[in-house]
Amino acid sequence: MSQVSWSEKIRYEMDNILAKGTVALIGVLAIASLAVIIVAAIIVTIFRLNPEFGFIDLMWMSLMRTLDPGTMGGDSGSWSFKFMMLSVTIGGIFIVSTLIGVLSSGLDERLAEMRKGKSKVVERNHTVILGWGSQIYTIISELIEANASNKYACIVVMADLDAIEMQELLHAHIPDRRSTRIVVRSGNPADSSALQMANLPDAKSIVVVRPETNDPDMAVIKILLAVINDRQRRTTPYHIVAEINDPKNIAVAKIISRNEIELIATGELIARITAQTCRQSGLSIVYTDLLDFGGDEIYFKSVPALAGQSFAHAMHAFDTASVIGIVRPDQSLHLNPKHSTILGADDQLIFVAADDSAIHLSSTPMTPLNQDAIVKKARRRVTTERTIILGWNWRTSLVVRDLDSYVAPGSHVTIVCDRAFDTIQAWHEQATFANLTVTTLNQDTTDREVLDGLQLTTYDHIIVMAMSDVLDVDGADAATLMTLLHLRDIADRTIHHFTIVSEMLDVRNRRLADATRADDFIISNRLVSLLLAQVAENKRLNALFTDLFDPDGSEIYLKPATHYVKVGVEVNQATLIEAAHARGEIAIGYRIHAQSFDSGTNYGVVLNPAKSQRITFASEDRIIVIAES
Repeated sequence: MSQVSWSEKIRYEMDNILAKGTVALIGVLAIASLAVIIVAAIIVTIFRLNPEFGFIDLMWMSLMRTLDPGTMGGDSGSWSFKFMMLSVTIGGIFIVSTLIGVLSSGLDERLAEMRKGKSKVVERNHTVILGWGSQIYTIISELIEANASNKYACIVVMADLDAIEMQELLHAHIPDRRSTRIVVRSGNPADSSALQMANLPDAKSIVVVRPETNDPDMAVIKILLAVINDRQRRTTPYHIVAEINDPKNIAVAKIISRNEIELIATGELIARITAQTCRQSGLSIVYTDLLDFGGDEIYFKSVPALAGQSFAHAMHAFDTASVIGIVRPDQSLHLNPKHSTILGADDQLIFVAADDSAIHLSSTPMTPLNQDAIVKKARRRVTTERTIILGWNWRTSLVVRDLDSYVAPGSHVTIVCDRAFDTIQAWHEQATFANLTVTTLNQDTTDREVLDGLQLTTYDHIIVMAMSDVLDVDGADAATLMTLLHLRDIADRTIHHFTIVSEMLDVRNRRLADATRADDFIISNRLVSLLLAQVAENKRLNALFTDLFDPDGSEIYLKPATHYVKVGVEVNQATLIEAAHARGEIAIGYRIHAQSFDSGTNYGVVLNPAKSQRITFASEDRIIVIAES
């Protein structure tokens, strides 16, 4: 066995003490100070270097000289006493100087640690966002808008990134936070121990953001497992909102949900909106209006005063809110129920309104109707449709599947793309359709000669899909813009109006795309972010929007105004509601065709106008309704 010297033992013990941090160093310095004070007092007392002072007085004098070297300036007595006080003062200078350095270094370390976002959050009733992705800025901006009237609103963001970097990014993208405080914590959201920093048990809602990794769905599932199975979780259910991109992973996420997780199926959502919007221009604007907190949103509210009245009566009972459905006491949700349905005292009504404060019974009698302007119900003609899809990503197969649910038998879809064509062919060989026939072409959709040869004027609808499977966000949007510019030029040269719907990935490219005069844009990430924020504030909205997006049941349609009222005749919104009521539908707004390309007028879309608002429609204008078909 090797021999260990005393100096090595002392150094080893000092290393252990230093490793314990600032508090341990302060303790060592305090003991050293006390030792100097006591030893000095004992020596002066034993050798009677200054009989004028007792032991306690000497300890006090030594303490003062340790803390303040100037104290010894007035010392009197023997030179032995003065030398002892000088020794105490010199020792104090070293000890205090070291103490100041230790305190300064410890304070710097503590501040740096705090800036790294490692301390526990002590907020209550806050919203927690776990993970980091490009859509986080939209989510936070919408939550800030939703909490505009809450002076104590707080959003806690926790991600496996540097806290300072996150703070700088949030300040750059969200400078105006109104009354909402944003707290950032750095840690792995899939680590249960790290989750303690976010104080999940006291949170009102938890939003799991899909990270931008190779397998984002698996990252979301791991975070959900960490939250649900946390040993320090609360006993009452959490309100968790999460997005899953691939439909195949939905089943796995539902297994761990325990009815605490509201899942947003991103791929399904975008595919269904694309399929619906391509057949009726302006629908994505309507959905965006309903999903963001800046305009009209969907609210649930009890109105006991209407108990015993019919749903049809309730549709006219609110001047500044549109009634669109009922929630029964068993929490079953019914959009556009039979208008003869009698309301119960415990029922809740579903509204489209600017704010919940705008939902109140009208104090005046029912707005007068212009019965003469109402058009009798016309017989609906069923016709086949021809759709061409330019570009491909994995959601395209879902779009085609949903189109198959909407169109008449004998309709046709052509898919044109030169990238990943083997994937398209493999899908096409296995897919089966009830109403569609599908053709695939291996050609470049950004090539003008290709587009000229496709005979686009023979198609009813054009969909431009972002090629996000093979290109990054900027590259995919650039290809979409090139295709749109060619389509615009073709339309100008052939004097033909195309109904074009395109998928944009980055909301910043939406302004560039305005010059292409396309009918509609599906901003994928933005729509998903808006829905996440909405469901974080009210979990019942997930079921409602799922119902709206589903081909079964009632959905939102933009139908010709000529089917409801006479063109060129001034009518009010109450008359539109009555005209839609005759068809078993609910009118919630309209779109003016002449303003379709004007962003300043919300592209002509007006939701939830006052019942008394009057307007004269042209033949190309549309009425926004909730209907079964």
